[in-house]
Amino acid sequence: MASLQTTAILSSSFSSLPKVNASLHVPLPPRVVTHSVPKLPKRKLQIDQFNGSLEKNAVTKRIYEDLCSPSNKSNKATIQLYAILEEVADRIEMHRNIGEQRNNWNTLLLNSINIITLTATAMAGVAAATSGDTAPLFAMKLSSTLLFSAATGMSLIMNKIQPSQLAEEQRNATRLFKQLHTQIQTTIAIGNPTEEDVKTSMEKVLALDKAYPLPLLGAMLDKFPAKYEPAVWWPSSQFQRRSKREESNRNRINGWSEDLEMELREVIEVVKKKDLEDYERLGNIALKINKSLAIAGPLLSGIAAVGSSFVGNGSWVALVPLVAGSLASAVNSLEHGGQVGMVFEMYRNCGGFFTLLEESINATLEEKNMDKRENGEVFEMKVAMKLGRTVSELRRLASKSASCRIQGIAVDEFASKLF
Repeated sequence: MASLQTTAILSSSFSSLPKVNASLHVPLPPRVVTHSVPKLPKRKLQIDQFNGSLEKNAVTKRIYEDLCSPSNKSNKATIQLYAILEEVADRIEMHRNIGEQRNNWNTLLLNSINIITLTATAMAGVAAATSGDTAPLFAMKLSSTLLFSAATGMSLIMNKIQPSQLAEEQRNATRLFKQLHTQIQTTIAIGNPTEEDVKTSMEKVLALDKAYPLPLLGAMLDKFPAKYEPAVWWPSSQFQRRSKREESNRNRINGWSEDLEMELREVIEVVKKKDLEDYERLGNIALKINKSLAIAGPLLSGIAAVGSSFVGNGSWVALVPLVAGSLASAVNSLEHGGQVGMVFEMYRNCGGFFTLLEESINATLEEKNMDKRENGEVFEMKVAMKLGRTVSELRRLASKSASCRIQGIAVDEFASKLF
């Protein structure tokens, strides 16, 4: 009963409280108005794209025709120079790859010939120590003879082609083609190239191809010429006189003066009397050494091949293949390991560098029209840089040469400080 009374009291108390009504009003999101985009027919889009491509091709064709038109010779020459530039870049890659290949030839052939020669020498020694006319003795003699014969044939081929010299030729060609590549780029960057620039670039490319041929058969350079001659990689028409000789005033015009001309003539005298003569002497020495070693290597291995077939007939006969085989291996190592052919080619290239410098200076000085010459101060700086000197050092060398010539003594200094 007590619990019923308590419940009734609580119910009456809650019913007497005031009622609170609460409500939440959330704003509605704004309505999104959609607009429908009209779709173009598919066929109309294709027609518009086709017309646009035709217009683009027509513009491109018109631009190309304008560039190649006779009235626009400068742009036509630029296109031709870019075409030559692509060919020069291709030749750089070709000479680089072939140079690496021929350098590998030198290493592999030298190691193979030495291994074959030393193996044949060891077999000849074992055959000499074998007593009696037995089958092992015959097998050793035959194997040694065959190995010596193979080494002789390989030595003849290797000495004929001179792989180290071939590799040096390709390295020089790569460097010179890179130089030509830079010259053509400079001509294009300066602007307004002419047909003469195109002709000159083509002649330089062809002259380099002739000076450093890629094939071995037929076009390979003579590795054993009668005498040393500098390499020539520039066209013969490069330094032809382009104007008649005519008198001009000796004032400073286009950076040139009489003192500068005398200075360059003295530098040329030093180049001819010191640098060119020295490289000619060294080139002839390297050529003679290379010829001697090229003959001695196959000759010694051939003697060893003949001597190994007579091993067992006497104690002194056994010494012939042993001594000759050892000497043949030493000679081959000296010739191809020391890369004597590469040294000779390096001397030829250095001689060609000084010959080119001499011809370029003489051709510039023979041009009597000062305005047609390259700027004198720039030309002087180029000559100084090619010889590894500053401009002041070049002038000092010229004055020293003049004073020595007046006194009747030889100048005791080389023109180049590079090599």
